[in-house]
Amino acid sequence: MSIEQLQDGRWFVDVEPIKGKRFRKRFKTKAEAVRFESLVRQRLVQDVEWNPKPKDKRRLTELVDKWFDLHGHTLSDGVRRKEILSALAKELRDPLGRELTGNQVNELRREQMEKGVAGKTLNNRLGYLKAVFNELYQLGEIDYRNPLERVRPIKLQERALSFLSLEDIAVLLEALDARDSSPHPPMIARVCLATGARWGEVEGLDPNLVRNGSVTFANTKSKRTRTIPISAELEKELKTHLARHGRFTHCMETFRRVLRATNLHVPQGQASHILRHTFASHFIMNGGNILTLQKILGHTSLTMTMRYAHLSPDHLQDALRLNPLVSTCSGSKLSAEGVASSLSRPEALP
Repeated sequence: MSIEQLQDGRWFVDVEPIKGKRFRKRFKTKAEAVRFESLVRQRLVQDVEWNPKPKDKRRLTELVDKWFDLHGHTLSDGVRRKEILSALAKELRDPLGRELTGNQVNELRREQMEKGVAGKTLNNRLGYLKAVFNELYQLGEIDYRNPLERVRPIKLQERALSFLSLEDIAVLLEALDARDSSPHPPMIARVCLATGARWGEVEGLDPNLVRNGSVTFANTKSKRTRTIPISAELEKELKTHLARHGRFTHCMETFRRVLRATNLHVPQGQASHILRHTFASHFIMNGGNILTLQKILGHTSLTMTMRYAHLSPDHLQDALRLNPLVSTCSGSKLSAEGVASSLSRPEALP
């Protein structure tokens, strides 16, 4: 860059970057020439084409750490999620974040499936990894889009929900009452069965929130408080228990051991969640409203609650009344054999 005075008294500015367009212009005064040179210099510095930003060379583990510092620490399961993500990054050989590809993730997923890792677990890990890139891009921490945005989760076979019968409930509660190691599991189980709350929500129950014939759960998965009515008898038992033994402690493992010892059939991975399914299932079978159940369970989406709809006494009853093997003729119902016989006669055809 240069500014020089010409023979005619004007000032000449010549700005030439390393490559690209050259800027040359004449001015009547030196002040104008200096301002023009300064303006061109500033634009060249700001222009990405002339002043390219260095490529992000942070590896996946560094991005996971940054995600936790900026956002992950605010999540209720943030620490656990970070541990999963860090292990996943190492299994992927810790590539540069911007160079990670969907094929790398899919290949690792195939290897883990062959080792017996559950499909739901793999889908959760993919979701966690996608969330890292989405959040960092949203915060402006990275300048490239999610490299995994086109990777689809595994399509899983929907499993039928399992729940305990009244006889099963009696067996389970009797086994819990006979266990002397901890006084808390029997009471927690009863509160779960009476309210549909998650085991962890009951464990964190504040004794001061058991009042006026209800319990209020403040430490919920959705971060929203829920107040559920309970019977006067259960309220009295719960208050007495908390006054005598203090706040509930973490005792889920004790519950799991007792459950396994009863030999009750519970699908793998449900354990204490079977109590929540049992409440919801019996609620619907006894004629409860699906929208009321959604509020009790604290589901943000009705889709989750609809899993229990098939247990309703009148759910899809029209399938019995309107299916093609059931018809009304002169006030009587034709059997399947009758329908088949009618169709076999030529005169019966239109």
